[in-house]
Amino acid sequence: MNLNGRRVLVTGADGFIGSHLVEQLVREGSFVRALAYYNSFGTWGWLDSLPGEIRDNIHIVSGDIRDSNCVRSIVKNNDIIFHLAALIAIPFSYQSPDSYVDTNIKGTLNVLQASRDFEVEKVLITSTSEVYGTARYVPINEAHPLQAQSPYSASKIGADRIAESFYRSFNTPVTIVRPFNTYGPRQSARAIIPTILIQLLSGIHDIKLGSLHPTRDFLYVQDTVEGFIAIAKSDKVAGEEINIATGIEISIGDLLSKIIDKLGVSINLQVEDTRVRPSKSEVERLLGSNEKICRLTDWIPRINLDMGLEETIRWFAIQDNLKKYKASIYNI
Repeated sequence: MNLNGRRVLVTGADGFIGSHLVEQLVREGSFVRALAYYNSFGTWGWLDSLPGEIRDNIHIVSGDIRDSNCVRSIVKNNDIIFHLAALIAIPFSYQSPDSYVDTNIKGTLNVLQASRDFEVEKVLITSTSEVYGTARYVPINEAHPLQAQSPYSASKIGADRIAESFYRSFNTPVTIVRPFNTYGPRQSARAIIPTILIQLLSGIHDIKLGSLHPTRDFLYVQDTVEGFIAIAKSDKVAGEEINIATGIEISIGDLLSKIIDKLGVSINLQVEDTRVRPSKSEVERLLGSNEKICRLTDWIPRINLDMGLEETIRWFAIQDNLKKYKASIYNI
């Protein structure tokens, strides 16, 4: 499928990955409608920071993915849906699981029902590597068992299974896209790389973190976006679950050491109990297989961790960017 001239909806467009995806879709020549979460400040999240030549080519709509009438109004007359709107913070899901069910499961159901009714040509539902839980084998492929180790991951498993049911029951052209640990410019402070960077770049050297031993498969945001684009273009992906992963893992402790070396600083590390997940909830190891996406599309990961970290550090080091974050608090 050629995206040039196609009418495309991105939900969660105001967020980290969503804003980068919107940028790329505009460059692909798509007519982009972007759903930003309504707020009384009239802000559009990270869409506000996009260059004028990009933002002027986006139709931005403020609304709420939980509102079925809102969703129907924005899905209508679109060819492709990229559904990214979700609550994603794992610690906050311990405190407010109801909101995760409402947003992640019911919001996805709203998108699927509207897409079915309006005969959308392709629907990409964004999942997460967290649905796999701690790896039972590596690399984790799409046949790996799903394990709900947090209310967040449970809500995403529920959304995935609802999406699968629409493909099997109604032949809705759904693909479940499962990025591993995406990082890069604009990422929220609840993620590990921004957590480290905003403390160090703010001049804090008593660094507060959670567990250091878990491993993750870190994927630079541009590679994630190119994965979404490649899946959207492929005619082989209906009904499939597809990882976007590098196939390389690193522990949080080794990641910290790499960032410290790049910044040339010394630190005093403090492991805070409040930042440590409950033992049965911690995902100890994530290492993804990208065999399927490479087989079904022309995607390959292009930006290694060192390159991606350097780009991310450069962005966070800009004071106008850094001041948007609160280094002194634990962002859940």
